[in-house]
Amino acid sequence: MIEHHLDLPTADGAMNTFVVHPDEGGPFPVVLFYMDAPGKREELHDMARRLASVGYFVVLPNLYYRRSRDFKLLERTEPALSEMFALMATLDRASTVCDTRAMLAYVDAQPLADARRLGAVGYCMSGPFVVWAAAAFPDRLRCIASIHGANMATDQPDSPHRVAATLQCESYFACAETDRWAPPADIQALQAGLQASAAPHRVEWYPGTEHGFAFPLRAGAYHKASAERHWERLFSLFGRRLHPAG
Repeated sequence: MIEHHLDLPTADGAMNTFVVHPDEGGPFPVVLFYMDAPGKREELHDMARRLASVGYFVVLPNLYYRRSRDFKLLERTEPALSEMFALMATLDRASTVCDTRAMLAYVDAQPLADARRLGAVGYCMSGPFVVWAAAAFPDRLRCIASIHGANMATDQPDSPHRVAATLQCESYFACAETDRWAPPADIQALQAGLQASAAPHRVEWYPGTEHGFAFPLRAGAYHKASAERHWERLFSLFGRRLHPAG
């Protein structure tokens, strides 16, 4: 596979980004990979590589670039968690639209990226981001997936459960059985929003799991069987929506 570490120009500055794709063939369908709160790190690079290994052009940006180019939550100490939550608070629907626009401009210019066939996946804090991205660029994203997405139903007017009613692409939501960031009431509100949309969608509960179950290095949360099931769901979704040409 071919890997690049590069800066994407955005309206707010240079967004340092990891890009990976197969070294032969193409152009390849595109997957925008929105990071979780602990930051862009090698664990996520490996997950992006897994997507690329089955034929995708994957773009994984550091969404904290406005404040930090290299934040990684290495230890769950109080100072480190406080810094992470402060960085999270700088991201919202407007920043998501800005960063997605920059990623779209990048893939549009890449000969090995087929930007007509484009999907997105978001983990944890980025569950809302893929919903906002799909709503902002309905003519671009063919599908989105949110994996143990957090804060999917809030009291804000742009809450994902409200925005979901406007979605036009297929969506998939993988939900942990035990997740204080996405309790059942929030997911029920999200489902109601999705049902108000005419777009295909699926909300799936993962029994016996906790928030973060998809991450191999998340001590105490990783659930191998469920993590592998989430990969099966992603490959199925992207295969249906992105691999047909045209």
